[in-house]
Amino acid sequence: MSLPDPWQSLAALTAARIALGRAGCSLPTAAVLRFDVAHALARDAVHQVLDVEGLLSRWREMDGSEAVVVDSQASNRHVYLQRPDLGRCLDEGSAALLASQLVSGQPHDLAIVVADGLSATAVHENALPLLHSLLPLLDGLQLAPLVIARQGRVALGDEIGFLLQARLVLVLLGERPGLSSPDSLGAYLTFAPRIGRLDAERNCVSNIRPAGLTPAAASVKLVWLIRAALARQLTGIGLKDDSEVTSLPSS
Repeated sequence: MSLPDPWQSLAALTAARIALGRAGCSLPTAAVLRFDVAHALARDAVHQVLDVEGLLSRWREMDGSEAVVVDSQASNRHVYLQRPDLGRCLDEGSAALLASQLVSGQPHDLAIVVADGLSATAVHENALPLLHSLLPLLDGLQLAPLVIARQGRVALGDEIGFLLQARLVLVLLGERPGLSSPDSLGAYLTFAPRIGRLDAERNCVSNIRPAGLTPAAASVKLVWLIRAALARQLTGIGLKDDSEVTSLPSS
């Protein structure tokens, strides 16, 4: 009589690849095939083209306003993946377009950027659900028009926020896919955005997806960070997420 495998009960609690079994000196065929599928989904997420028109249509239906579409200096996905530096800078036409959006004398408290990052899948599935939960919590703040960026990396938000004269910029983009999470969205918050900001000057809320941190839960964390950042005039290592132990700060 064989004893039950104690690892099986642990395997049911995580998406990590544990207790896969063994076939001779290798893995069982089913485990190998599941790995191949996960790897293919991760690759597809990285190479998938952002559905800008679909996002625009859903955004108009949800919010009733228009979004501004911009491009980085990475002209296509191949260039974007090989030249991270180009994904951090707006092309000339996009910079001029954003500069024209600003109403003189009316700076914004917050600019929100939705960019493809390294997983358009994550953006398609989770960006608008996150905004649907977050926007009602931002009452009283002056928001810039939503910006949708193609071939964008986190630092692209620094230039966008600066051009829109925003006190804060929030960049939502697809995170590098893992083998169990090709749909993970990241949210990066930066106070006083400008070209040259460091990663240490940002706050990040990651793994936003139904199987991770849900959009509703992420919204609670983000609104706390947004109001705390405006009140304390900083983000990054000097701003800790105390949303679970302190009340919402006033901005």
